[in-house]
Amino acid sequence: MYEHKFVKVDLSKFKLIPDEDYHNIIYDYEKEGWELVQIFAPGIKTYGMPSFYELIFKRKKD
Repeated sequence: MYEHKFVKVDLSKFKLIPDEDYHNIIYDYEKEGWELVQIFAPGIKTYGMPSFYELIFKRKKD
């Protein structure tokens, strides 16, 4: 059985770059035993551009 965690990373309004360094988020969660499963970017803004990314992690339940 697995537990999952979803971490939202907003993108700046004009440059569409992440507000946070997602690399550091991934490294921090890996230290806690989480495995990155997917980076999801829904196309919900103008011209189908995402307004955020969602990092999806999983790890085995104790």
